[in-house]
Amino acid sequence: MTATPPFLSTLTGLFARPAAENPTVAMIEAAYRHHGLDARYVNCDVAPDDLGAAVRGAVAMGWVGFHCSLPHKIAVISHLDELAESAEVIGAVNCVIVRDGRLVGENTDGQGFLTSLRTTIDPRGKTVVLFGAGGAARAIAVELALAGATHITIVNRDPARGAELAELVRRRTPAGAEARVWVGAFRIPADTNIVVNATSIGLFPDVHERPNVDYTTLTEGMVVADIIPNPPQTEFLDEAESRGCVVLNGLGMLVNQGVISIKHWTGVDADPQVMREALREVFR
Repeated sequence: MTATPPFLSTLTGLFARPAAENPTVAMIEAAYRHHGLDARYVNCDVAPDDLGAAVRGAVAMGWVGFHCSLPHKIAVISHLDELAESAEVIGAVNCVIVRDGRLVGENTDGQGFLTSLRTTIDPRGKTVVLFGAGGAARAIAVELALAGATHITIVNRDPARGAELAELVRRRTPAGAEARVWVGAFRIPADTNIVVNATSIGLFPDVHERPNVDYTTLTEGMVVADIIPNPPQTEFLDEAESRGCVVLNGLGMLVNQGVISIKHWTGVDADPQVMREALREVFR
């Protein structure tokens, strides 16, 4: 008689609201299949009031980890046992690892961006202009600062939120930081090495929107990055590329944060190209 294989898959997933349009499931499950892992990734639409129950349910069902997206990245912290260093500094969690019944919070957003950025430029010793001060911007600012960026200018419409992030960077990292209020077309300082759009401006379906920047101040050789994965090549990047900038799209950040998460959950070094191709199919 042939032995019957076990019918118990490794479980992972996403807690968000809304969750139906989150494409992470496509790239994670593509990686699981490629590496022969008996694992599943399930998008779960979880209301804020139900987050605690969802976390307890994941532990009860033996999940090895899960992602948290909006609106749960901060709220989930109260349900965890410990935070990794950068997640603690950022004050937000997008990846939870379940180890021996303990829940550990990580923030792989900024780590994923940093991995992608390093394919183009090392941020050590560089100056950065960062548009936005939300969850993604916080993660990116902290990781850039911890990686050796010397100064980060936070450009945001809400003065208080921008100032709070700049203060966080100055207080908790070796980098210098300042906040600038985003009014009118922002002029990029001439000594800037890296420009990052960490807002949702240009995200599908509003693909013809682009950040309000004085594009004449983008100069040849600047590295210009966008965190938006859909569409991968935004109008912001098109304009920067036409001015001789080196551009970096948002697929790298999304893919690499997934690679890091899979490593945390399964110990497997997932193939980023497989995940990138899965996303290209989704966004075609």
